[in-house]
Amino acid sequence: MMTSTPTALTTLQNKRVLLGLCGGIAAYKAAELCRLLVGAGAQVQVVMTKGAQEFITPLTMQALSGQAVHTELLDPGAEAAMGHIQLARWADLILVAPASANFMARLAHGEASDLLTAVCLARRCPLALAPAMNQAMWSNASTAANLGLLKAAGILLFGPANGVQACGDVGPGRLLEPNELLQLCAAQFATGSLAGQRVVITAGPTREAIDPVRYLSNHSSGKMGYALAAAAIEAGADVTLISGPTDLPVPERCKLVPVISALDMLAACQVQAADIFIAVAAVADYRVALPAAGKIKKSAEELSLALVRNPDILATIATSTPRPFCVGFAAETDNLADYAKAKLHSKGLDMIVANDATSTFGNDSASVTAYWPGGEQLFEPQSKTQLARRLIALISQRSLIPHV
Repeated sequence: MMTSTPTALTTLQNKRVLLGLCGGIAAYKAAELCRLLVGAGAQVQVVMTKGAQEFITPLTMQALSGQAVHTELLDPGAEAAMGHIQLARWADLILVAPASANFMARLAHGEASDLLTAVCLARRCPLALAPAMNQAMWSNASTAANLGLLKAAGILLFGPANGVQACGDVGPGRLLEPNELLQLCAAQFATGSLAGQRVVITAGPTREAIDPVRYLSNHSSGKMGYALAAAAIEAGADVTLISGPTDLPVPERCKLVPVISALDMLAACQVQAADIFIAVAAVADYRVALPAAGKIKKSAEELSLALVRNPDILATIATSTPRPFCVGFAAETDNLADYAKAKLHSKGLDMIVANDATSTFGNDSASVTAYWPGGEQLFEPQSKTQLARRLIALISQRSLIPHV
């Protein structure tokens, strides 16, 4: 039995793949495909049409994916939370394998008559179809016309292969083998747009000591910075993640530099060579002037702390020589655009990403706006994993433009 290669094992780690199954004898291959995806570290949720359930049971796919299988569009329990929308937002990639001629026809014409077509229409991620049908159906003019519409809509096509079919015919229409589909899925996350680039990312909160047991900090979870590190690695970068205290797993192939305070973070940033510097960390603006050597005892009704301003890490790096392409993050509670644009110019940045602090800290999704001199781009609500990939794509594009 063929197994996944190291490329798939690293590229698909923690990716969210929604696997759709249509009716057809090739549906049996979806079981092995699901097993390979999970083995490569992907999170897999399965959506099955009624036809698919005639060839392979939901119980089989549930056992292999480790998740409940989704089969009904009008499921009262799921639709109370708009289940098909949630599935579409959850996925980093949707792969329909096998994709029948009937499914392709309905999708080409914008139908949403079942759960799978509804999820595909509501998606914000890449969609790939792996066709499987009789060679005469594949060669039919109607199928070709539908295929043209799907390609024009930016939908990916994996296969089909040529060979002997279940009916005895020989020709195009066979579903690609599971390991081939695995590699094609993995390739969707390996962009190479930052190949050879040294990317330094700060993430998480800082902690400023009050005494040996207390500190000043904030609500930053580090999720956005860690997602950006993973996305930059996918894009081929050599990534150093300078992180304040978090409970997050470190992305594979990432050099982690753990720090505690703002001064620690600044020192770590200044010794890292970088082509691109992305400051996502929520760095404390102030620190305690004289932290107590021992635990402060509860005695007086009031306690005053003298605070001194911390250095601005991003502004410091932006004025360093040689100067990397500098990207900042601005978490604000009001006047978001005005404050972000002011920081963009005052710190001499190449780009700044503005987000609402009241709805972003600790959440798994976010909506942000990126600003740069002379332009901006809104990113609508999506998972931080998806958002990170889109931001890295924008950063790689903008970093090719000489800094003025």
